[in-house]
Amino acid sequence: ANGHRVMTIAPRYDQYKDAWDTSVSIEIKVGDRKETVRFFHCFKRGVDRVFVDHPIFLEKVWGKTGTKIYGPAAGDDYQDNQLRFSLFCQAALEAARVLNLESNKYFSGPYGEDVIFVANDWHTALISCYLKSMYQSIGLFRNAKVVFCIHNIAYQGRFAFADYSLLNLPDQFKSSFDFLDGHVKPVVGRKINWMKAGILESHLVLTVSPYYAQELVSGPDKGVELDNILRRTGVTGIINGMDVQEWNPATDKYITVKYDDSTVLEGKALLKEALQAEVGLPVDKNIPLIAFIGRLEEQKGSDILVAAIPQFIKENVQIVALGTGKKEMEKQLQELEISYPDKARGVAKFNVPLAHMIIAGADFILIPSRFEPCGLIQLQAMRYGTV
Repeated sequence: ANGHRVMTIAPRYDQYKDAWDTSVSIEIKVGDRKETVRFFHCFKRGVDRVFVDHPIFLEKVWGKTGTKIYGPAAGDDYQDNQLRFSLFCQAALEAARVLNLESNKYFSGPYGEDVIFVANDWHTALISCYLKSMYQSIGLFRNAKVVFCIHNIAYQGRFAFADYSLLNLPDQFKSSFDFLDGHVKPVVGRKINWMKAGILESHLVLTVSPYYAQELVSGPDKGVELDNILRRTGVTGIINGMDVQEWNPATDKYITVKYDDSTVLEGKALLKEALQAEVGLPVDKNIPLIAFIGRLEEQKGSDILVAAIPQFIKENVQIVALGTGKKEMEKQLQELEISYPDKARGVAKFNVPLAHMIIAGADFILIPSRFEPCGLIQLQAMRYGTV
């Protein structure tokens, strides 16, 4: 954390290992009712990890709860998403004030009010509005600032204009949300746009690379109808970084052979054989192994990948693809083994250990994205000596 006191805040989507109940609960108004949330906490690698606990973040409350993250399918929203993320934004603001954390010898007690909130994508766009309307209007968080970071402008949080009342915000913010949607999905017309409000109401707007910042202001196609807003506010690109402790071939807990730049050739050859055995392909360290890891949707070029595989198969190569997303693309991925039993495997799951094995064992990584704000896969691949 470079000497700063840092807290991350996320919904408690699952029973996260090492995250313990703080016994701190608060009451939050969501829509027309009041809800009680609790905070879970763990301290890892110099950072306070805080999780907001409420049944609204779970698929079902009892038994195998299941995660309920963004929507039932790629590109779709859960019907209660506005309520869920309204609750989350309010809880995030309170966390800095109410959690008495004593994680290390350098810092103790609540974070207090002199803080910077870094809000990521539309799901956190209400933080700046709630900060102004609920706190700064009564003299709290006087010096607090909000930085809004755009990871992918294609997802903006566009909802029916009549839904503004669900957010419990004064009318002074309505113009920041007001948006004329020129796209046919779900319908052309007047909407509220969470990302637009996040951009306009925050103190600084960032994105994940300098080039993506240029793209966002270049026109309505790349800026997805928010380019004019971003030209007005300005947007700064800071290149994405990767977790160099998690993604380190010399210490990676998910691979059986550790290696560095002096042992990369021997290490990768052995890990290729381990990957081939893991997914059920013929074990042969001499055959080129090509991999894909990513969301299965048009932006990531998954359809391009599927269409190109028959051409690859004509060569003496093996292909391993890992990802989740649109159901039709997941089905196409899973059918690779049937079509090319000795050449290809598709795994339609979120599988962190397998992702590490693929990055380490593959010779080549395919990145067929139609556009890419920054991307991490290529950074991870280079770290592991994968082309």
